[in-house]
Amino acid sequence: MDKGITKASSLDADSAVDADALPSNGADSVTAADTFGPFTVKPDDPRYGELITGDNQRWVGAPDYFQLVGSTQQVVDAVQAAVKAGRRIAVRSGGHCYEDFVSNSDVRVVIDMSEMDAVRYDRKMKAFAAEPGARLLDLYATLYKGWGVTLPGGRCYSVGAGGHICGGGDGPLSRRHGLTVDHLYAVEVVVVDKAGKARAVVATREPNDRNRDLWWAHTGGGGGNFGVITRYWLRSPGVTGADPRTALPRPPATVLLNGMSFSWAELTEATFATLVKNFSGWHERNSAPSSPGVALSASLALNHRSNGNVSMFVQVDGDEPNAGQLLDDFVSEVVDGVSVAIRPMSGNAGEYTAMPQLVNAQRLPWFHSVRLLATNAPTLTNPTLRADHKSAYHRQGFTDADLAVIYRHLTSTTIDNPNAMLLLLPYGGNVNAVDPAATAAPHRSAAFQALCQSFWSTPADDAKNLAWVRAFYAELYAATGGVPVPNDHTDGCYVNYPDTDLSDPTYNSSDTPWHDLYYKANYPRLQQVKAKWDPRNVFRHAQSVELPS
Repeated sequence: MDKGITKASSLDADSAVDADALPSNGADSVTAADTFGPFTVKPDDPRYGELITGDNQRWVGAPDYFQLVGSTQQVVDAVQAAVKAGRRIAVRSGGHCYEDFVSNSDVRVVIDMSEMDAVRYDRKMKAFAAEPGARLLDLYATLYKGWGVTLPGGRCYSVGAGGHICGGGDGPLSRRHGLTVDHLYAVEVVVVDKAGKARAVVATREPNDRNRDLWWAHTGGGGGNFGVITRYWLRSPGVTGADPRTALPRPPATVLLNGMSFSWAELTEATFATLVKNFSGWHERNSAPSSPGVALSASLALNHRSNGNVSMFVQVDGDEPNAGQLLDDFVSEVVDGVSVAIRPMSGNAGEYTAMPQLVNAQRLPWFHSVRLLATNAPTLTNPTLRADHKSAYHRQGFTDADLAVIYRHLTSTTIDNPNAMLLLLPYGGNVNAVDPAATAAPHRSAAFQALCQSFWSTPADDAKNLAWVRAFYAELYAATGGVPVPNDHTDGCYVNYPDTDLSDPTYNSSDTPWHDLYYKANYPRLQQVKAKWDPRNVFRHAQSVELPS
């Protein structure tokens, strides 16, 4: 039996979909006793120590209790109890929040969604239903093994669907198929009204749905803002039939994978600059939906010099008629004028470990490649992980001045950490085919993402790593107040990579507030949704959507 399945949904009469038409999840014979939870874990419970942190061990919470839930009704009950007692709530699905929005000293109750992880096709909604605790690798496995479809989500296997999807969500197939939220049909959310009553509401993208604004807010508005997400329904726009095999994109049957490294010992400042300029320039020229390069997804891990190497990973849809030529042309363009040897990925490459076999491009079945990458990221599976991250969308490639800053910080002797880096990630293509106001995710003209980050394992290394990341990011975007303000060159920040420094005038001296970096012109509309669906500001954190003043 799938965990977390129950026929009790506690759906409000205001739901856009008629209550009798809502999915039973095949659970007509399931009783409350058959479901997982609810389980309450308090400080005197041995499990408490395991739950007080998420993925980033810098953040440690001290709530009065954790409520582990297995159904929508259990979430309604948990929220209602916390609201009645005046306890501040936070929600966790996969635990990958980059900031202390969950593991925070002010949070009194954490609702843990990790065991609500069912994924199934819902015939009544003509969409795939996914619970928030489903980890991305399991989500991909179920969709693909069952129906041959997928979602263009991230490559980190253990991220929970709960936070990933509602923040936008992108990954290796996004240049071909857009963001995850471009395939979001409906969402079930436990909200709290003005009277303090908790209830579950379903909102869809149907034009006549009176709850449609709540659906829209979850297409890039981020988690922890409006309520507790208990279920997503996924169906691509334009799909009207009931065949699950056509409800979501079909991944390529095979992919070409190519991984390579360039030795820092051989890179001069000039050749380093050429490499980065070539990579970012290709993405700038191939950022349109009509680009012939939408079938290609590449990342460049500009590791700190102490790593020994700079590494590049490339994936091309194997079904593309000219896949091999597209890959060869891309690599040739990136290394043009670099004049250093292409070497195997023999050490850490960004978040990946060694994959020397990929120095010669390999054709693999698509899901085989997904599992290869998902299980080959030891940095992200390290239970002592501590980290800091700062993101930027780029419309254009780096200037010569930018490249000088990047080189200086990556060769700095202030740290000696092979897991410190500037990671350049693919974007654009069909992500940019969607109007910025059609979803809450507004970054629809970027060419690539930049992620300045560092990973380490001991508290003693906190100060020097934080100082390095902050100084690097501040100098890289110094011309615009230390942050990548939306303009012709940069385009703000990714809400799924939250960074509370964006709210601090010490680090953001621009005239652009944190919420405009994340949401741009969509922020006032998100505030109106907040006022309607969370008027008591029950769901809040350091960078949650604010009620209108």
